[in-house]
Amino acid sequence: MNADLPFTPDLSVKPEVHGYFDEATNTISYIVKDPGSNSCAVIDSVMDIDYAAGRITYDHADELIRVIKENGWKLEWIIETHAHADHLSAAPYIQQELGGKMGIGENIRIVQDTFGKVFNEGTEFQRDGSQFDRLFTDGDSYKIGNLTVHVMHTPGHTPACMTHVAGNAAFVGDTLFMPDGGSARADFPGGDARELYRSIMRVLSLPDETRLFMCHDYGPNGRDIQWETSVADEKKHNIHVGEGKTEDDFVAMREARDKTLAVPKLIIPSLQVNIRAGHLPKDEKGNTALKVPINGL
Repeated sequence: MNADLPFTPDLSVKPEVHGYFDEATNTISYIVKDPGSNSCAVIDSVMDIDYAAGRITYDHADELIRVIKENGWKLEWIIETHAHADHLSAAPYIQQELGGKMGIGENIRIVQDTFGKVFNEGTEFQRDGSQFDRLFTDGDSYKIGNLTVHVMHTPGHTPACMTHVAGNAAFVGDTLFMPDGGSARADFPGGDARELYRSIMRVLSLPDETRLFMCHDYGPNGRDIQWETSVADEKKHNIHVGEGKTEDDFVAMREARDKTLAVPKLIIPSLQVNIRAGHLPKDEKGNTALKVPINGL
């Protein structure tokens, strides 16, 4: 076992992975199926929002639900790789339709505390992660049918980022992008470029043949959208960390680049919803409503 990995990877296990791209947010949601049973999990689901109109719909989630129902699969887990700042989770909607447990990294509590203050959430908003069914720690594991999934803490983009490794497949959230996309920003509250580099190196300590699945892709230079690569390809070709780029070089690049990036368009609704495990917030009258803090981010 690699000294930096809390488990021994088993590349002989090959889960079925089905990716679904959401064009509005450039997010890829996954259905991950145990090859030895009808059990499956959903990773990083998307709830649709027309922010200008204040309208929520569920077309993207309904497609995942349809596929699972039509194939007769059993949903056991609804996983968030982290608290997303660019799309809203559909986890409660999917859970209502199909069951399953919602899981996220234990440091969601840090994110809840940070943004609970930003959005001036009242004392009724619990900051203990209790909105989720399971809070994962580094080295934890869980089962999708007979398939064991190992969880690694990979912070840097956010404090709560986790990578989920199922056999020869790893779901990296925003820790990495495709090789020509590099890496995600590290300037959100609780983010850290040096920590992100070390998390990326931890992911890249998995066996070279490990399949890596991205949470986002933006089609750099006009190429078609992609979401699967490998540890070997990232080591060799990643424009931010490949071919032996040092930690100091990465930190200098990442911090300079982050200063040029705009705030994600959906950060205000996304964080209010995602720190609640996908549940929509309510105002003092009990109506579903979002807050817009001025100069708060």
